[in-house]
Amino acid sequence: MLKKPLITAIVLGSTALSGAGQAADITISCGAVGAELELCEEGVAAWEEETGHEVDIVSTPNSSTERLSLYQQILSANSSDIDVMQIDVVWPGLLANHLLDLSETLGEDATEGHFPAIVDNNTIDGRLVAMPWFTDAGVLYYRKDLLEEYGHKPPQTWEELTEIAADIQAAEREAGNDKMWGFVFQGRAYEGLTTNALEWVASHGGGTLVDEDGKVTINNDRAAAALDLAASWIDDISPVGVLNYTEEEARGIFQSGNAVFMRNWPYAWSLAQSEDSDVRDKVGVVKLPHGPDGESAATLGGWNLAVSKYSENPELAADLVAFLTSEQEQKRRAIEGSYNPTLETLYEDEEVLEAVPFFGALYATFANAVARPSAVTGDSYGRVSNAFFDTTHSVLSGDMSASDALVQLEGQMRRLERRWK
Repeated sequence: MLKKPLITAIVLGSTALSGAGQAADITISCGAVGAELELCEEGVAAWEEETGHEVDIVSTPNSSTERLSLYQQILSANSSDIDVMQIDVVWPGLLANHLLDLSETLGEDATEGHFPAIVDNNTIDGRLVAMPWFTDAGVLYYRKDLLEEYGHKPPQTWEELTEIAADIQAAEREAGNDKMWGFVFQGRAYEGLTTNALEWVASHGGGTLVDEDGKVTINNDRAAAALDLAASWIDDISPVGVLNYTEEEARGIFQSGNAVFMRNWPYAWSLAQSEDSDVRDKVGVVKLPHGPDGESAATLGGWNLAVSKYSENPELAADLVAFLTSEQEQKRRAIEGSYNPTLETLYEDEEVLEAVPFFGALYATFANAVARPSAVTGDSYGRVSNAFFDTTHSVLSGDMSASDALVQLEGQMRRLERRWK
């Protein structure tokens, strides 16, 4: 009797790759941001039932920086163990040479209805190397009960956020909640800090590190002002521990009722509204604030599904990708996990908007999110991002002033600039 082909799907996971190539009935532990793993498992199970094929979901590092390095190692070895990979929105250009052209397998109309900007992002040299799975943009969560109690409205500017956070933090601590903080975000030196810092800088009118022509622009007064303001939050309205927070650490503080504001991705909404959440029905979501010389800026995030060029079952793997990125799956994930669809029509779907009301109100935020400079910097993006988040972390930690740090960062990036210009 012929054995059914085994498709190995990589999703966000724990601290090490495990299980690739093992039989599908082997239980492999893996974890993910929010409810992502559970939703993926459910989608995969539905595809298995529909097709009769088996899927083994394996674990990878939680850190996106570590995960990218692992992917690059595996693909550079031309490994056939991994068929489907979940890849970040900034990775298509880095991994394109190792990925299947899905337009050849799924057809030229495979991306119809998806956000054109994401399709363009995933198309490298005319090749569709990944299908959009869900999109993301940074948003501001706030305790609507506390703002109402203390007579505040959601902040429009970062200065307003700073003042409101300090006011409510002080009042709550005086009332006995000594664990209350004003603002939590992603402050660890990793890709998540790049997304946060880009929002601060861009919303102050300081640009996006590198402009569309490939020119390094980060060393300017507005960028410095943005980073200095963020540094002022540490051990004031933000705990020192925020310097080691990723998405989940920030969510843990906010969801336990110990923060007034939180910057995070939309996935945190469904968890904040869960039955065991301490802040259920107490949370509002608005667009991120802006600086005095800029407009609100939300970094484009999101993840895609790609098929390894070295897959032994490329057509089957592509079929799994098509299923997981389909309208029915994206709608299910939006309702159950508040993961942003990449299909425009779902932002008008009544069931989706009932489950996640801010999808409609913040549609423009998601549709016009600020992209990291991965396209223009190409293979150098990883180094650009590392330099940016390390520099930002030094400023937040109080090791350097923003103006001095940005002079050094400009020098690093100009040395890298020769690689993409």
